[in-house]
Amino acid sequence: MNQAVIFDMDGVICHTNPYHSKAFRIFFEKRNVYPTEEEFAQHMYGKNNSYILSHFLGRKIEGRELLELEDEKEGLFREIYQHHVDPIPGFLEFLTMLKSNNLKTGVATSAPLLNLELIAGKLNLYPHFESTFASEHVNKHKPDPEVYLKSASKLEVAPDRCVVFEDSFSGVMAAKNAGMKVVGVLSSHGKEDLPTCDLYIEDYSKLSFEAIHSL
Repeated sequence: MNQAVIFDMDGVICHTNPYHSKAFRIFFEKRNVYPTEEEFAQHMYGKNNSYILSHFLGRKIEGRELLELEDEKEGLFREIYQHHVDPIPGFLEFLTMLKSNNLKTGVATSAPLLNLELIAGKLNLYPHFESTFASEHVNKHKPDPEVYLKSASKLEVAPDRCVVFEDSFSGVMAAKNAGMKVVGVLSSHGKEDLPTCDLYIEDYSKLSFEAIHSL
């Protein structure tokens, strides 16, 4: 069956946003910056680090400085999150069901590779994915479709035969820009915050293979 399911990671495989918030709070407090939860919702969830750091520090963060600040913040995140790695309810069972029906699967995240390795390692996901891409593997970040088009190419499945699970505005746009069907995971945002998806879920507990196959 030449169909594939591609997962984003943060907010899709694991509900990591609260821990990213904690890491960013510590990071920004060191610099006397104190964002509100509302500002985080608007300017952090689903955004890449270049945007987040530039927005909250009030100047363009790029090049070497971006790499250094990103390393510091993501290191804080991994330190906090390593003791809390926990998949969204029903995810592992759903993944097992996809594999038993011979679907190809992959992960395409804007997060750094070390974050992917932490989560995929703790949950033993690597044996189940035929394709894994992190932020280091692309030149353009979501909403650009690069990461999803690369995933389809590696999985050897046409983009219109791929279903993507996403939780953020930029992620849904990236999948749509790649010509793929999208399932909106409502872990961090409501339907009204996302572009129109083909299906919406709160978690994976009631999701059937048929629902995905029909897309």
